[in-house]
Amino acid sequence: MKKKLALALSIVMACGMALAGCNSTSQQTSTADDAADQAVESTAADSNVKKGGMEGGTSLSFTTGGDQGTYYGFGGVLAGKVSEATSTSVAAITSGGSQANIEALDAGDAELAFVQSDVMSYAYDGTRLFEEIGKMDGFSTVAALYMEQLQIVTVDPSIKSVEDLKGKNVSIGAAGSGTYFNALDVLEAYGLTEADINPTYQSFGDSAEALQDGKIDAAFIVAGAPTTAVTSLATSKEINILSLDDEHIASLIEESPFYSENTIPADAYGTAEDIKTVAVGAVVIARDDVSEADVYNFMYGVFENIDAIKEAHAKGEELDLEFASSVTSVPYHAGAAKYFEEKGITVQTK
Repeated sequence: MKKKLALALSIVMACGMALAGCNSTSQQTSTADDAADQAVESTAADSNVKKGGMEGGTSLSFTTGGDQGTYYGFGGVLAGKVSEATSTSVAAITSGGSQANIEALDAGDAELAFVQSDVMSYAYDGTRLFEEIGKMDGFSTVAALYMEQLQIVTVDPSIKSVEDLKGKNVSIGAAGSGTYFNALDVLEAYGLTEADINPTYQSFGDSAEALQDGKIDAAFIVAGAPTTAVTSLATSKEINILSLDDEHIASLIEESPFYSENTIPADAYGTAEDIKTVAVGAVVIARDDVSEADVYNFMYGVFENIDAIKEAHAKGEELDLEFASSVTSVPYHAGAAKYFEEKGITVQTK
C-alpha cells in the first residue's frame, strides 16, 4: 500500500512539473511574440516620425544634366533628401541639359527638371531655342536654387580675353543648348560671331576631354562652379578661366536681362585670382499636372534640410528662400506656392 501511495505521489509531482514547464514555455513564446509586435510597431512609428511634408506623395523622375555637370551631382543629392524626408520618392536621371529637359517634361517622360532660367523663358515664350519647335508652357516654376556661372576655360596661356578667341578652336556647347546661346551672346558683346571662331559643339565632359587632348583651344561651359568636368581637367592641366570686363558685362546685361554679374572665387579651381563673369539661374520646374503634395514635398525636403544638403554638396550653400522665390518669367506651381506661403512669401501662380 505504501509503495502504491509513493508511486501515485511521484506521478502527480511529475505532471505538476511538466505543466509548470509548459506554462513557462507558453509565457516565453507569448512574451517574444509581444516584443516582436512592439518592435514592428515602434519601427513603423519611427518611420512615420521621420517623414514630413504632405501625405500622398508619389514617385517622380527628375531629369538633370550630364554626369559631369552640377545638375546631375546636385540633383542626386536633392532627390535623395526629398525621398528620405517625405512621402514623395524622387529619382535623378541624366540628360542632355535644359532644352532636353523641357522636352522630356512636355513628352511626359519626367515630372521634374533642372533648367537654366533663360532657357526656361525661351520655352515658355516660344523664342530662340524654341522658335521653330513652338511654345512649351505646360510647366511651372518650383524654385530657383543657385547661380550657374559662364566659364570660358582654356589651357592655352596666350588666350587672355574673349577677343583672343578669334580664329581659335572653341567648343560653344551642344548645338541648340543653353550654353550655345550664352556663348553667342558673349561673343556678340565683344563684337565677334560664330563665324569668327572655329566652333565645335560638345558637352561639358567632351569639351574637357578635347581640351585635355589639345583638340580645342577653349570651351564655354555654363554650370555651377566648381564643375566636375573643369575640376577633373585642372588636376592634369594648368587651366585659365577668362574674366569679362565691366564694360562688356554691362552691355551683355542690358541686352539680355537674364544675366547677372557674378564672381567665381579663386579657390573654386585654384586660379591665381577671382574670375569676374556673368551667370544665369538654375531653376527646378515641374509639369503642371504634378500633384500639389509632390511639389510641396520637394520644397519641404530641400529647404527643411539645408544643413544636411550643405554637407553633401557645395551648392547647398546657395539655397535661400528669397532667391528661390525670385523667378518672375514663369509662374510657380501651386505646391511650391503653398510652401512659400507658410514661410510668409507670396509668389505668382497660374
